[in-house]
Amino acid sequence: MSIKEIPNRIRIRSTQDIRHYLKSYPFKGLTDFFMEYESRNRLLPKTEVYKRMQSTLIVMKESIAKGKAKVNRTPSGLINGGCHTFLNNMPNTIHLMGEWFNTVIANTLAVSELNACMGRIVATPTAGACGVMPGAFLTICDKFSIPEDKQIQSLFIAGGMGELIQINASLSGSQHGCQAEVGSASAITASAIVALFEVSLDKIENAAALAMSNLLGLVCDPVAGLVEFPCVHRNIVGSVNAIACAQMALAGLTSPIPFDEVVSAMKQIGDDLPASLKETSRGGLAITPTGLRIQRKVRDEDPEKAY
Repeated sequence: MSIKEIPNRIRIRSTQDIRHYLKSYPFKGLTDFFMEYESRNRLLPKTEVYKRMQSTLIVMKESIAKGKAKVNRTPSGLINGGCHTFLNNMPNTIHLMGEWFNTVIANTLAVSELNACMGRIVATPTAGACGVMPGAFLTICDKFSIPEDKQIQSLFIAGGMGELIQINASLSGSQHGCQAEVGSASAITASAIVALFEVSLDKIENAAALAMSNLLGLVCDPVAGLVEFPCVHRNIVGSVNAIACAQMALAGLTSPIPFDEVVSAMKQIGDDLPASLKETSRGGLAITPTGLRIQRKVRDEDPEKAY
C-alpha cells in the first residue's frame, strides 16, 4: 500500500486502527502518531501539544513534592498523614522489596492524599486514580534517570491508550466501577513505563492488557462518599500492578486476550455491576458497620466520633 497524506482528522477505535495508520501514513513512529492525533483532533500545532504535555509532567512532579511537604489530613479522618507515617516509620521497618519499592508507595500516597485535600494534581485519567501514574511512572523515571523528552513522549502513548479505553468503555467509577478508574490508570501507566524502554506497540498493548485484566471487577465503594478510603490505597495497588505488568511485557510475556477485548470485557463487567457498587456508597465497604459509622460522623448524624 502506498503512503498517503495524513488526514486532517485521525479516528481510532482499536489498536488495529493504530497499526493501520502507522502502516499507511508517514508517521515517524508510535509517539509521533499520538502527538499528531492530539494535534489534529484538538486543532493545535504539535509544538503547543508538546508544551501542554510538558506542563502536565511538571504538575505531576510537583504533586509528589507537595504531597510529601506536609501532613495531609481530611475532616473525615480517613486521610490522616499516611504518607508521612509511612516515610517516618520506614527506618525501623523491614523493607520487603527495597527502597525503590517504598518510594513507589510513598509517591502514590503523596499524590492521592494531596488530591483528597484539594491540592493540584493531574487526573490520570481521573482524580480518584491520580496517584498511580506519578507513583509508578515517575519513580521508574527517577530510578533510571530517564530524560524529560523521553518521559513526555511516553506520556503521549499513555494518553493514546487511555483514549481507546474512553472511546470503547469509560474512565468513570460511577459508570463502570473502580476498574474504570484505577484499572485504567494502571493500564495506561504500564504502557507508559514500557514506552520508556521499548516503543513497541505489541509490548505496550500487552502491558496495558495485563494490567487492566488484573483489576477487572474492581468496585467503587467509597466510604462516606469520599474519594479517600479505599481509593487512596487502591491507587497503590494500581501502581504496583502497572510496574509488574510492564516488567512482564518487557520480558516478552503476553496477554492471551488482546487489549481491545480486555477493554470490552471491562465495559461488560461495568454494565453488569449493580448501582450499589458504582460510586453510590450503597454497597461494599461503604455499608459495613464501621463504614456506616464513619458516614454518620461525616454527616454529623452521630454525636460519637469514629476516631
